[in-house]
Amino acid sequence: MALISRRTLARAALSALATPAPVPGAPGPTGPAPAAGAGTGPAVRSAAAAPGPHGPARAAAEMRGVWIASVANRDWPSRPGLPADRQRAELIAHLDRAVRHRLNTVILQVRPAADALWPSPYEPWSEWLTGTQGRHPGWDPLGTAVEEAHARGLELHAWFNPYRVANHDDPGRLAASHPARTHPGWVVPYGGRLYYDPGRPEVRAFVRRAMLDAVARYPVDAVHFDDYFYPYPVAGQTFDDDESYDRHGGAFPGRAAWRRHNIDTLVRETAADIRRVRPGTRFGISPFGVWRNAATDPRGSETRAGVQTYDDLYADTRTWVREHWIDYVVPQLYWHIGHADADYAALVAWWSEVAEGTATLLYLGEALYKAGDAGQPSAWQDPVELSRHLTLAARYPRVRGHVFFAARDLAADPAGAMARVVADHYRGPARPPR
Repeated sequence: MALISRRTLARAALSALATPAPVPGAPGPTGPAPAAGAGTGPAVRSAAAAPGPHGPARAAAEMRGVWIASVANRDWPSRPGLPADRQRAELIAHLDRAVRHRLNTVILQVRPAADALWPSPYEPWSEWLTGTQGRHPGWDPLGTAVEEAHARGLELHAWFNPYRVANHDDPGRLAASHPARTHPGWVVPYGGRLYYDPGRPEVRAFVRRAMLDAVARYPVDAVHFDDYFYPYPVAGQTFDDDESYDRHGGAFPGRAAWRRHNIDTLVRETAADIRRVRPGTRFGISPFGVWRNAATDPRGSETRAGVQTYDDLYADTRTWVREHWIDYVVPQLYWHIGHADADYAALVAWWSEVAEGTATLLYLGEALYKAGDAGQPSAWQDPVELSRHLTLAARYPRVRGHVFFAARDLAADPAGAMARVVADHYRGPARPPR
C-alpha cells in the first residue's frame, strides 16, 4: 500500500490479517504466527517441489525489478536536504546495485504525495528532496534517472500515487501554491492524513494531467501505481465524501459501487492517456495481494485477510486484469509460504488463474524487507525463504517475474536472502517481458 513507508504499512496490514474485519496502508502486513509446518519445515519444501498445474516453465524473458521509494526518504534520498551531487550519487548507486544483482527494472517513486521529482508545472517539488516542499533541488531527478537507467540497460518505471496529499492533516503545512490549498474542496482529511477525493471528476482530471506531464517529458518505460486508491480503513473513522457522493453517486446502487466506479474510471482513463501521450509506454499496478477472500466471494482466494481490495480500497483489481485495462499487475504477496491466513503458495495459484487467458502480464511483489528482520515470523529468518518463492512461482507459466521491496533492503540484505535469489535464479541476465 498511511504511507510513511511500505514497511510500516506492511506491518499494519499484516497485523489485520488475523481478524475478519477489514483493515493496510501501502504494501503488505506482519501477521499471525506461521501455521504449524510452515516456513522452513517439510510442509513448505513439499509445496515448493510440487509439480505446477499449468505446464512448462516460463519464457526466458522475465521481470526482475526493485522498488525505490522516496516517500519519507524510505530508500532514496537517504535524507532530505542533501546536496544535488550527493542525491545523484545515491541514485546512481541504486541503479548500479540493480545491475550487479542482474535485475532489469527499477520502479522509482516520482510522485509520492501530490508532489513531484521533476519540474512539474502542476505540483510542487517534493519535500523529500530538500526538506521544504516546493524548493528546487538543483537538478532533475526523474530526467537523470531515466537517462542513467537506460544507459545501464535498465527499464525505468515511473511510480505515482494518485490521491495521497500528505502524511499529516494540516493544509497549512503544504506549499502555498499547492493545488490542495488553492482547491480546498478537493481534499478529505482522514486518519491523520490528507487525501484528494476520488469521487470528484475534476480531481481525477487533475491528477491524470499531473502524472501524464512526466510521461510527456520523459521516455519512461512504464507508468506504475501502487496499492493506494481509497485509503486503507482506519477504525472508528469515516472517509467523508458525502458531498461528492450526493452530487455524483445517484446512478449507483450504493456508495461502494460508486467508489469502485471512480477508481475503475481512473484506471481506464489513465491507460487511454498513456497510449495517447506516449504510445508503447506500459501501465502497471501493484495492488495489495488479496482481492477478496473466498468466504466473501467464491471467486476469491483461499485466504482470511482482514483487508480485501474490492471491499476496502474499492479497487476491483481482478477486473483490471481480466479486462486488460492494465499491461501488468504486481500483487504484493508479502507473506511466507504456509502463512495461516494468506499463504504465498495459495495466492500465487489464485493470481495465476486470474491472469490465465488474458493479455495482462503477471509479476509477483516480494517482501525482501522482511528477510532477516527480527520482528518477522521464523520463516523470514531462513535466508532460503525468498528463493523458495521463486522456485514455487516458476511452476506457473503465467508468472513472468518478480519485483522486490525495496532498494534499501537490496543494499543491506541482512540475511543474505537476495544473494541466495541471485545465486539460485539470476545466474545470467534477462530482458523484461514485452
